[in-house]
Amino acid sequence: MATSRSSLYRNLRSFSTSTRATHHKSHQQTHQYSEPSSFIGSWEAPSNPKEAEAKLAQLRRDYAKQVKEIRKEYIKEVELMRLEKLRKDEARREALRLQNEERKRLKAEAAKVRAQQRQVAEEEFRQTLLKERAEKLENWKMKEMRREEKKKEKNELLRRQSSLWIEERELEKRMLEAVVDTRRF
Repeated sequence: MATSRSSLYRNLRSFSTSTRATHHKSHQQTHQYSEPSSFIGSWEAPSNPKEAEAKLAQLRRDYAKQVKEIRKEYIKEVELMRLEKLRKDEARREALRLQNEERKRLKAEAAKVRAQQRQVAEEEFRQTLLKERAEKLENWKMKEMRREEKKKEKNELLRRQSSLWIEERELEKRMLEAVVDTRRF
């Protein structure tokens, strides 16, 4: 187990150093070197110290000018990079804004479609309810008509039978007659 760990660490270490080395080589190949400076090897020792001091001051001024120019170029490059970054950020923000608008538009369309589907379903449901209510009402009316007919038939039967009925005064009289008639036989 210890050997497998150590070999694993060795492999990882060699991998990380090899990637660093590859990057370093790549950087060396793509690096652009500055042009050689005119200052190097340009100094000749003058015989007079004042002349040497003046020459050294001139070299310093020239060097300061070159550094100032290089700084200006650097500032321009940094400003260009900043502007490019701003442009890219703005383009990215614009792309995100367009994506968001598109997403919102699609969401709104989907919501509209769902609302239409819901409305159609509700309308179908209403129609079904109305149809069922109409059927129930029709059924109820039919039952009521049958009840009314039965009631009329019953009343008609009662009326027919009641026409055969005898009033109470007559009933007593007829009962007496019937009793008397039965005694006769």
